[in-house]
Amino acid sequence: MSDPTPLVLAVFGAVYVGMALGRWPLLQIDRTGIALVGAIVLFLAEVVTGDGVRAAIDVPTLVILFGLMVLSAQFAACGFYAWCSAKIARTAAGPLRLLALTVLVAGGLSAVLANDVVVFAMTPLLCTGLIRRGLDPRPFLIALAAASNAGSAATIIGNPQNILIGQVGRLDFWAFLAVCGPPALVALGVVFAVVAFVWRGRFAHPDPRAAHGAPDPAILLDRRGLGKALVYTAVLLALFATPLPHVEGVLLVAGGLMLSRKLATKRILGLVDWHLLVLFAGLFVVTHALETTGLPAALLARLDAAGLPLSSLPVLAPLTVIGSNTIGNVPLVVLLLAIVPQPTADLLYALALLSTFAGNLLIVGSLANIITVERAKDVGVTLAFAEHARCGVPITLLSLAAALAWLAWLRLA
Repeated sequence: MSDPTPLVLAVFGAVYVGMALGRWPLLQIDRTGIALVGAIVLFLAEVVTGDGVRAAIDVPTLVILFGLMVLSAQFAACGFYAWCSAKIARTAAGPLRLLALTVLVAGGLSAVLANDVVVFAMTPLLCTGLIRRGLDPRPFLIALAAASNAGSAATIIGNPQNILIGQVGRLDFWAFLAVCGPPALVALGVVFAVVAFVWRGRFAHPDPRAAHGAPDPAILLDRRGLGKALVYTAVLLALFATPLPHVEGVLLVAGGLMLSRKLATKRILGLVDWHLLVLFAGLFVVTHALETTGLPAALLARLDAAGLPLSSLPVLAPLTVIGSNTIGNVPLVVLLLAIVPQPTADLLYALALLSTFAGNLLIVGSLANIITVERAKDVGVTLAFAEHARCGVPITLLSLAAALAWLAWLRLA
């Protein structure tokens, strides 16, 4: 093509409108399919060649994400997430203590495991257990999703966007934790405080299923499987403290977990979120095509000339809030990393924190929120958009304020 720019802009616009809407009108195609179709169009139009596709896709990031999904699958397969949900719901404690326990468990697990898998596995049993106790599960669901987002911000393996950010910037695991861990802890406290305040006096919610439902099913915890998962988690964290590249360390852990006498490889791979991996690959290609047009570089130059550099927190913060709650925080991060040349470590830390915290604003802000709502619906619990927003908006604003204050203080130190 003589000038591929118009086609690239059309495909890019169509893809990111699809990211915002969740689908294309009149079609049963989701975000993953939209990203894949966009990449296919660019390849067939020879805007991106085969070599270009290979160069655009950040294979190490996908490998790390895959390996962490395998580790999380080991926890899910041994019944650990279901056991945690049942323990929370059955704990002899009042609503506030149960809420605090939900926040701590969800936040802690999401810091070292994939937060999307955590909420996927925990939501149904948490709902049914709370209903049988005569408690309204909705505030606990909000806390579960928000805490999984907040906790995942602490590490470079907590969520997909952090994995990408850590890989692009070659960030050290422990240095990342030192910068992002404290505001993540503050955000967990914010989640508890906001949900407790907004739902004060309304935790009890008698439900017919509390009196007439079947007894809680027995949760079978495979202790040997759990022990194996914990050992490999410790190995992974230890490897991250060595000079060994993250890709090799994660592959070593994933390969070890697949060597099992009880857990079939097919079951492990069935728990891997292949849709998310394909979404990443498609977005890599689409954003790479946009980058080659030179338009992003020109836009950044104009912003710098206007005194609005993207590295400025007053610019980055509202951008992440708007972007995360329209196109989603994963597509936003993929886009920003594609158009910002050689981002500094400070910018990457800020992007990780702000994009993750911004995902708590609305249900559509993060995949963890959407998964929680959909899984709750499967067991008869409806969490409305406005109900989530009543907690999500203050949680996000307070968490972002804490993160911005922390980042500003670090830069002055």
